[in-house]
Amino acid sequence: MSAEPLDRQPLPLLFSTSEPTPPIEFSGPAAYPADVLERLRPEADKILARYPQSRSALLPLLHLVQSVDGYLTRAGVAFCADRLRLTTAQVASVATFYTMYRMKPTGDYLVGVCTNTLCAVMGGDAIAASVSEKLGVESGQTTDDGTITYERIECNAACDHAPVVMVNWEFFDEQTPESVDALVDDLRAGNPPAPSRGSPSLCTFRQTARLLAGLPETGDAS
Repeated sequence: MSAEPLDRQPLPLLFSTSEPTPPIEFSGPAAYPADVLERLRPEADKILARYPQSRSALLPLLHLVQSVDGYLTRAGVAFCADRLRLTTAQVASVATFYTMYRMKPTGDYLVGVCTNTLCAVMGGDAIAASVSEKLGVESGQTTDDGTITYERIECNAACDHAPVVMVNWEFFDEQTPESVDALVDDLRAGNPPAPSRGSPSLCTFRQTARLLAGLPETGDAS
């Protein structure tokens, strides 16, 4: 049987099962004031000095600017691009890949409740509902006083201690709605408790960002 002429072959069907991805937009100031830049530049230089290839310093630099604003702003993205001789698009493509970089203002304490399968079965869903009701915010939102940002997390990679809550990426293991209720009260009162393991104390979100940048927790440039 001869092949059907090309001009008579049926056209392929194209299906789309998702909405178009919205454009990536950063908010906040477009540039840092001179006094902030004066403090940021030497700290950025310390970070850059660790890497033979300057662009390898992008991740810690993003943490550095996040420690200034509590999230990634237009000023922070522009600062990283300028220091590393990258385009803002290159910086944004990295910044939006990792969930530790925040696109919206974040409170002093980022409270993440794991609601993946095991934690959910062990009580994670109940904890999430309790935290949301207590704080009066939904996942991804921040309390009016700017103290706590709450979010549901898919997995904290600590299933053997389920259900797990993280505060600024520090573990609070084997939690209950009652224990997390007390944890939230302590955070809002300015008395953050020690994590279940790891660090002996709990830093604020901006201090944590500085530590992740490889710098002392003090010396915030904001």
